[in-house]
Amino acid sequence: MIIDDSFIKKIEEMGYKRLCFISRNYRNITASGNKAKIDNEITLEKMGATNIGLSRTFFKNKVATFFLDLLGVLRFTFCVRRGDLIVLQYPIKKYFEYLCKVAHTKGATTMVVIHDLGAFRRKKLSIMRERHRLAKADMVIASNEAMRLWLKDSGLTNTTTPLGLFDYRSQSPLPAAAKCKDADTAAAHTIIYASALGMRKNAFLLKWHDCCPSLPLYVYGKAKDMPALADVEDVTIKGFMPADQFIASINDGWGLVWDGDSTESCTGNFGEYLRYNSPHKLSFYLRAGLPVIVWSQSATAHIVTHLGIGMAIDNLSQIKDIVDGVTAEDYLSIKKRVAEVAVKLNSGGFLKTAITESLG
Repeated sequence: MIIDDSFIKKIEEMGYKRLCFISRNYRNITASGNKAKIDNEITLEKMGATNIGLSRTFFKNKVATFFLDLLGVLRFTFCVRRGDLIVLQYPIKKYFEYLCKVAHTKGATTMVVIHDLGAFRRKKLSIMRERHRLAKADMVIASNEAMRLWLKDSGLTNTTTPLGLFDYRSQSPLPAAAKCKDADTAAAHTIIYASALGMRKNAFLLKWHDCCPSLPLYVYGKAKDMPALADVEDVTIKGFMPADQFIASINDGWGLVWDGDSTESCTGNFGEYLRYNSPHKLSFYLRAGLPVIVWSQSATAHIVTHLGIGMAIDNLSQIKDIVDGVTAEDYLSIKKRVAEVAVKLNSGGFLKTAITESLG
């Protein structure tokens, strides 16, 4: 593994002795949250960081997971040193406050990267309790600017920096911003939706033909989890496809980020969470080279429009007219910008930038 010594030199100049993190056992490496955390660990390793937990493992057994994670926390307790800068990935079940307390007792500094907030989608924590937990860290990297502002308005006074997008590493080739051939025109005017299917999150798909007649939608997910979708006109269920295979082969069209049961706006706990969260799915589409379509009220809408890598819409019925109005030249221009972002995602660029900005 090639290590970037320049970052280690920078943090040493700032008075830190080591850049550190704690790994864990990942039972399901296909879950978006786990994938994002693993990618961040790889980025930290390439930045020269030291893992002061146990080695990263992938046992599926729950009991093994419990004991391996516990042993990792115990090892952290004995290995953390004065002057360490420790990057923690939130949430950490049961152990977050303990790790922060141990780090501070030993004279180390903690920086937390937020992947998910329990006060929102899962409603497992009150806002006050979430804020109390995050206040234990010295620095916080929020998923995006909307989340940063929400944390500030909720009373969090820590130094807080937005991440923007979660990085996405893949062994598949990076997207090439090739010319849009005539044969690709139809593909460039189709919509791609990849998701773990279910009525709680994806019921809007059943209304696709009503709001977007004659606009092809290709759904990548397990059909058995949403059988009624097979009868919806203009929807083609492609089935589940491994992430790296998808990235290597699905390079034309528009990746749709939309949750809930409505075509008018994103609704429900999953939909409302888009106002504050940066979906891992968005990074997945971009890494594959797909321009994206996001809800205009989502936290990532500004990022998408600012970078020129897609479009933000108020409701799904707007998609057809907008996509039909995109010329081959327009689409090529967007794809070129997407390809540039994909390079940054694949190299951990968003995390590197956020850590650097957090340190000032």
